[in-house]
Amino acid sequence: MLPNDETGRAGGIRINPSILAADFVNMQAELARIATADFVHVDVMDNHFVPNLTFGPQMVERVQATSPVPLDVHLMITNPDRWAPGYAELGAASVTFHLEAAKEPVALARRLRAIGARAGVAVKPATPVEGLFDLLDDFDQILVMTVEPGFGGQSFMPETMPKLRRLADEARRRGSSVWLQVDGGIGENTIAQAAEAGADTFVAGSAVFGADDPANAIAGLRATVAAHHHVH
Repeated sequence: MLPNDETGRAGGIRINPSILAADFVNMQAELARIATADFVHVDVMDNHFVPNLTFGPQMVERVQATSPVPLDVHLMITNPDRWAPGYAELGAASVTFHLEAAKEPVALARRLRAIGARAGVAVKPATPVEGLFDLLDDFDQILVMTVEPGFGGQSFMPETMPKLRRLADEARRRGSSVWLQVDGGIGENTIAQAAEAGADTFVAGSAVFGADDPANAIAGLRATVAAHHHVH
């Protein structure tokens, strides 16, 4: 059974600009610039799980209230078992927590889904994905980090691509409709590599917010993905 465009990799391509690259002082105007995106990617960092501090629930709530597109929240935090459900309760469309930080990842995913959010799980570059193979049905999205989490503007790590390809192949073998996301150093040159390896959901920062015309940049990234998408 082939998944449809809305839920699977049969044709769905999602571009999720990261507000880590936006001008925080003019957030409402910045969000308006990405109205043609699929989601806005919101990185929550706690200065503990990663060595940086970004937004908390209050800021995410304001973004939720002003964003023209749904929120794709990425929690780079310790103890997501406790904190992640609160972000789903704020109305975020998708909440992703780190496998390395969660005590009960499947139970947490089920709780996020019960609240009404898509449940996502993220893995750092050094974390193997094989442990997720039997859990594909428990998640709506798997984020393969293509940089070490914690800072914006890092260079894409091509050594993460074989891991992504193994995950994509396994998802196809099992008929899974899980979305496969990449985050870190994604731009015109690197997005093609990630698409070829099986990603269908792409977090881009400066490649979108740093462009004079973000809508044009988003359209360009979509076109590049469409030309290189790993056909399942």
